[in-house]
Amino acid sequence: MHGYFVVATAAAHVVSFRSTTKHRGLAIALSLAASLVGSSALAQTANGPKPKRDIPDEVAKRRIEMESDSVTKFRSRQLKRATLLVGNSALAQTASLPSAKRDSADEIAKNRTQKEIDPFAKFENLREKGMWLNIPGPADTIDHDKGGVRSALAEVGIGYVGGTVISLVDNQLPNAASATTANQLYMGQNPTFSTVNFMIVTYDLSRFGIPDGQIVVGAEQQYWTWKPGGPDRVGLNTLAYYQTFFDRKLELKMGYLRNVNEFAGTLVGGNAGASVLAPSSNILYQAGMSNNAAPTPALNVKYNFDDHLYDKVSIQRSISPDGQYAQITENPTGLSWSTANAGILLLDEIGYKNKAAPGLPETWLRAGAGFNNSTYKNLQYQQQSRADANSVYYVAADRQLWQSDVQGSAYRGIYGGFSVMYAPPDLNKVSQYYELRLYAKGLFDSRPSDQIAIVATNTVWSNFAVDAALAKGNLVHRDSTAILGTYTAHLAPRDICKCRTGIHQQPDEHYTHAPNGTCSEFVGVYLDILLSPQG
Repeated sequence: MHGYFVVATAAAHVVSFRSTTKHRGLAIALSLAASLVGSSALAQTANGPKPKRDIPDEVAKRRIEMESDSVTKFRSRQLKRATLLVGNSALAQTASLPSAKRDSADEIAKNRTQKEIDPFAKFENLREKGMWLNIPGPADTIDHDKGGVRSALAEVGIGYVGGTVISLVDNQLPNAASATTANQLYMGQNPTFSTVNFMIVTYDLSRFGIPDGQIVVGAEQQYWTWKPGGPDRVGLNTLAYYQTFFDRKLELKMGYLRNVNEFAGTLVGGNAGASVLAPSSNILYQAGMSNNAAPTPALNVKYNFDDHLYDKVSIQRSISPDGQYAQITENPTGLSWSTANAGILLLDEIGYKNKAAPGLPETWLRAGAGFNNSTYKNLQYQQQSRADANSVYYVAADRQLWQSDVQGSAYRGIYGGFSVMYAPPDLNKVSQYYELRLYAKGLFDSRPSDQIAIVATNTVWSNFAVDAALAKGNLVHRDSTAILGTYTAHLAPRDICKCRTGIHQQPDEHYTHAPNGTCSEFVGVYLDILLSPQG
């Protein structure tokens, strides 16, 4: 009984001294002594008859546990006090920092917080993979995640994106020759309106252990007032399978593909929402390259030597050698395996690419070649039978020249680039293409996602095609030079806002809160203003 009494006394001492820092050591010493004495008493009890040992053992066990809990709580309270003192000291040190350093620390903390609560990060893996083209993501859509629909689909591995591209082209130069609708020769000769609408759905296969695995299915509808520009269609946009091998050293994509989004990089800035009309596409279509309106069966393999250097190869069913209009007219749904006179197009592109980072400008260098065994009309000897073995070659480069926000958003700044393309004039109406571009991303702090671009292009027509047109008495030009200026305004929500309606993204320059705690939203669209004097 003596041993148990000492334990109880020691516990009482702990209670009476727990709020007094001065006696902290004494309380701990007493508790240790109590444990030792208790152990001695237990040892003595063990030598007695068994029936008398069981009940005292249980009592001692409970008392020891109570004493241990008291000491633990005491130490925990002291630790919390120490932590509070350290925290107050850190706050005092932060307050004493120079204003510039404190602001920088606040900005870093703000950026980290925004990244942590970014509600759209979970959808990134559901965007289409394998392309150079950057289609706007869920944060830039009108529907966002209304009603949790996008999140519910993402839970089962499904992602989606839809969009519409509307254009109106009209030649306003005083010497522009108008024509009847039936005799219109080019876009803009008469006011030319077009609309292209698409929907793409992805399914995540990595959930089943397939590295980066993804299935992509897309549909497209388009309408043109000048039919040779289109023509009208409703059909397949893409049907693809994608995965990686060997820790992403090798990328595989196959199915009905749009290789214009996989090779060459024809849009200024590489962003589908910030595009300039791309005459360079014409020379690639001539060579048989598939595109959004004319997807064809293809197998693409990309080998990444490291994080920057790559080589990408494609075996693709060519589109019609008679052009885009003939391809879509013959195969509007895009589901047919082939069209008349179409063969195989082999493509190879080698490139070097790195994304912008603090102090590291964005760079993309690429060079490619394509070889097509389709049977083409011979422009040099038009009375003879068709010829084969067409080809196309290109070199392009884009480089960030200046970073306006090195630490915050390294992609912002001024860029420059060029493209050079060539195709044999005896089989292709467009033989040479040259492009110089100067553009800026996020030039203004209040508009960090907008893009401004000035692009100069020169398109050289086949001398054989021009001579044939002259022989028929048609008005012709040897080449066409254009200067294009665009301002792409990003109106979609961007910055994250936490209010009573939940977490969503909002553009800070158009950011207002209503009295009830909700906030305004803008429609997720891009606006291009295009000026293009051409001669």
